Amino acid sequence: MGFGMGCSCLQMTFQAQSLEEARHLYDQLTPLTPIMLALSASSPIWRGYLSDIDCRWNIISASCDDRTLEEMGLEPLKENRFVINKSRYGNIDSYLCEENQKYNDLPLTKDEELFQDLIQNGVDESLAKHIAHLFIRDPLVVFEEKLNINDDEETDHFENIQSTNWQNMRFKPPPINSSIGWRVEFRPTEVQITDFENAALVTFIVLITRAILSFKLNLIMPLSKVDQNMETSQKKDACLNEKFYFRKNIQTDNEAECELVEMSVNEIVNGNDQFPGFIHIINEYLSNMDVDVDTQCTIKQYLHFIEERACGKLMTTAAWIRKFVRSHPEYRKDSRINEQINYDLMWRIYLISTGQIKCPELLNQYETKSTI
Repeated sequence: MGFGMGCSCLQMTFQAQSLEEARHLYDQLTPLTPIMLALSASSPIWRGYLSDIDCRWNIISASCDDRTLEEMGLEPLKENRFVINKSRYGNIDSYLCEENQKYNDLPLTKDEELFQDLIQNGVDESLAKHIAHLFIRDPLVVFEEKLNINDDEETDHFENIQSTNWQNMRFKPPPINSSIGWRVEFRPTEVQITDFENAALVTFIVLITRAILSFKLNLIMPLSKVDQNMETSQKKDACLNEKFYFRKNIQTDNEAECELVEMSVNEIVNGNDQFPGFIHIINEYLSNMDVDVDTQCTIKQYLHFIEERACGKLMTTAAWIRKFVRSHPEYRKDSRINEQINYDLMWRIYLISTGQIKCPELLNQYETKSTI
């Protein structure tokens, strides 16, 4: 866990109106997680070396993988109870809505005793499987003062396990005695250099959630394809050069039309002859909303940034960092980032993030209320 759970992360939590809406958003946003990982790629350097990947996901996944040899299936089970297919930092293994269970094509290990207990206490099967799957893990940290608590009044024992399953989506039940409701957390996006870029990515996902609910979009695909897309999204320049499995028609619930095609990030975001693209869908959603002029202007610039990043007019942060390093006079083409390269890179990032210099490769001349 040396790199930290929040390393290079831009995570977003959305409040849902109900349990059903939270489950719906959890499922529908999952196929977008690899797309946003590629679009926001910003982590090409690790432990002083320029790597051939653009994102943090598998690096942190490996650093958090506390499975024993038995749990990895490399030795027969003796001391442990389960063979576990993934690190506790990874991708989800099941959708939550009943109608999407047929797309759960990955093996799901669960605590059978806990699963039966949940069923007997009125939890439906798909949600019971999700919870019982989380609890195949051991706690990472246990505080002495929290060992013996009243589970009817406190949720610390649940959160101890829930909060140490770091997946691309997280389903978050409301705390006891709180006005906070059901929430979902979108976790793959990587942090950017400037506030504008971060705000643009967050706004883009927020608007997609509104479009999903308003237009009843259907993004669901087999989870095995989401896993494949997550691997693809971390490759060097995946935002420009790779193809991702995606649902051809997201505006229908007709299962006969659940055809997957391979599309680039640009096609998914900006559209092609057969797919409208999320920029178009969001603009259609906004056209039906009563939005003041200042907000419209800001959102328009955020979406224009996303559009240009997706089509390659603007570089990803990872691509820009790689270019900076490779063109530095002290770089010896051996992947090593020496102290001078590191200092110069950090100083350049500081100057860009504070607006002291412009970087048209990353960011055009955008103005919002936060920058005027």
